[in-house]
Amino acid sequence: MAADSNHSTEGFGDSRPETIEKVVHINRCAKVVKGGRRFSFSALVVAGDQQGRVGCGFGKANEVSDAIKKATESSRKNLKAVNVINSTIPHEVVGEHGGGRILLRPASPGTGIIAGGGARAVLEVAGVKDVIGKSLGSSNHANVVKATLDALAALRKPDDIFRARGKQIKERKAL
Repeated sequence: MAADSNHSTEGFGDSRPETIEKVVHINRCAKVVKGGRRFSFSALVVAGDQQGRVGCGFGKANEVSDAIKKATESSRKNLKAVNVINSTIPHEVVGEHGGGRILLRPASPGTGIIAGGGARAVLEVAGVKDVIGKSLGSSNHANVVKATLDALAALRKPDDIFRARGKQIKERKAL
């Protein structure tokens, strides 16, 4: 049920990078009333600029397009910065949200994104190109997406870790 949609947030004189949205899941809910069934829809959307900023949003409405529109607006409001180094993540990390747990491992260049469903969508819009992901807990789309965002938020660059330990950062020489 995943579909892609690309929208631009650029206006006249606006220098922000283009935002990309991906629809992760659309859920149909039925309410039984006197005349029959009334359907409503909820949409889970992730948005990012593919340069280290990513967010998710949830929207509900009586029409699919309205639900996606609400979720997209919500995801753009919740953009958060994540640490990405050379198109992969700096270190292995586990993210949790509710029953959802996800393990993310850095991968060598050319590996691609090895992850499923909601985790793949989050990593694509965040700008991560090479990573290995494994969902360890619930398969609920919302929990997997939020667990992936939790994992990405927990990432720290090597420079930050060295600084926290009070160590000197040595110059890296090319081979």
